[in-house]
Amino acid sequence: MLKANNISKSRKRFGKVLFYTALIMSTYYLIFLYFTNIRLPEVESSPLDTLNRIKTGENSYKIADDYLQKNKFGLWELFLSGSPYEIGLAEGKLTKELIEIQEQAFVEQINTLVPSENYLKFLKHGIAWFNRNLDDDIPLEYQQEIYGVSKSVSNEYNYIANPYERMLNYHAAHDIGHALQDLALVGCTSFGLNLNQDDSNMIVGRNFDFHINKKFSENKVVAFVKPEKGNNFMYVTWASMIGVVSGMNDKGLTVTLNAAKSDIPLRSATPISILAREILQYASNIEEAIAIANKRKTFVAEQLLIGSAADNTAIVIEKSPSKTGIFKSNSNYIVSSNHFQSSTFAEDENNLKYMAQSASVYREKRCKQLIKFADTFDVKTSVDILRDKYGLNDINIGIGNEKAMCQMISHHAVVFMPEQLKVWVSAPPLQLGNFVCYDLNEIFKTNNITYDSSLTIAKDNFLLGDGYSNYLVYKDLYNAFEDVVNQKKQVANYDDLLYDLIRLNPEYYRSYLLAADYFISVSDNENAIKYLEMALTKEFENTVIKQEAISKLNKLKEAQNDSGN
Repeated sequence: MLKANNISKSRKRFGKVLFYTALIMSTYYLIFLYFTNIRLPEVESSPLDTLNRIKTGENSYKIADDYLQKNKFGLWELFLSGSPYEIGLAEGKLTKELIEIQEQAFVEQINTLVPSENYLKFLKHGIAWFNRNLDDDIPLEYQQEIYGVSKSVSNEYNYIANPYERMLNYHAAHDIGHALQDLALVGCTSFGLNLNQDDSNMIVGRNFDFHINKKFSENKVVAFVKPEKGNNFMYVTWASMIGVVSGMNDKGLTVTLNAAKSDIPLRSATPISILAREILQYASNIEEAIAIANKRKTFVAEQLLIGSAADNTAIVIEKSPSKTGIFKSNSNYIVSSNHFQSSTFAEDENNLKYMAQSASVYREKRCKQLIKFADTFDVKTSVDILRDKYGLNDINIGIGNEKAMCQMISHHAVVFMPEQLKVWVSAPPLQLGNFVCYDLNEIFKTNNITYDSSLTIAKDNFLLGDGYSNYLVYKDLYNAFEDVVNQKKQVANYDDLLYDLIRLNPEYYRSYLLAADYFISVSDNENAIKYLEMALTKEFENTVIKQEAISKLNKLKEAQNDSGN
């Protein structure tokens, strides 16, 4: 009887523990949902709500006055107009399939970076908490535009979040990835030429080196927008992205983004691409651009190179979560890579460390060198600079090296002539395809997107020979061999693979490091030492990787000496 009573009491205690545990967890979950719930923005209904797009030809669609078309160079051209919500609705309906491709590419990369399903779930809730105030950080009109886009987004990824929350969070993805793992912008470079001249030939050029995966960069979109309020503007983007990374408005003001080294943020703020969009839409000169930048708090360090026809010059707004600096050049050109140059950040530890370790200073020097080498500053010169694949003094540092202007990862490259309201956009692949010229005066006057074929810049010669095709083979071979190393497999024909790997890109240090890692994985220290020593004769992208290679080499040599004794 006593035993039965004890069992009964134990069951009651267990039941109470289970009940209170469930109650606490449920309460926590409800609190979590309350604080992470992102409210839908209020919008006025529009005729576009019920309209469907019309197919007007191969790769061309129309809805009301807006349309999407693909030109012969492979660029998607998008025209949008109306209220924020209407612009979003039209973009979503016109680019529905392109959005699916972009999201699939994005989610695939997330799964590659975070293969653990449990960690992915943890990360999902962590980001939801981190971004819990994101709807307060993004101006209402851009929330409405994103909401309009989200109405055409697939439900396939609702396990991540609903379409609106996903689209909202994707606009902060660059900022989060950049802050946590330096993933998003590996090494963008931008420059301004012919500053403070009287000939209306000011030029702004930029490489947008943003790489998620091959699929993500396949569909470049050149968007022309006539909003209800503010300036008409164009920007180069991808489907569903309303934030700006490269753009120019009809006042001749240009905005381009470059990442800088940042602390890990504690909470969300205004995504940098949204700030850039606001500047493009509402600023007509440098003073107005600075005023808009000052009123927004961002949560990563970033640089905005602002070119202005009204001011006949370009400056760099340097922004971190805690302060804003302005960098002006004393010459007729300005260069911005991935480190701060203003006096505001002269003693900033993050910036100084990044300058010492990264490829940023080297690439800035190379850009300045190419500018000084140029006989004249024109669009063709600017394109040549953006496509340059060499190191200082034209040294071969390997194709794809971060120290080069052309790192073979660009989503797009752009050249602006702000005073003439002309823009040249690179067609695929990377910045190697034709640069297609658009005249904003004509396009916004007629609402008809056309390019000036007489001003098209030819493809890079690198595409015409074996250079590019060999590089693609090299990349595939590198990735395949990297998988072998990661899985610690032994390959029977490794010597043939290594021969081709190095033959196809002989001056790039990473090929030799990968070879060394392979030999370490199969306990062949002699060959590992050989390839590490060869790697150290090449130009490394940053000092951290080089120091790791030196340490690895020293350990192998010590082990070799010990075994010899």
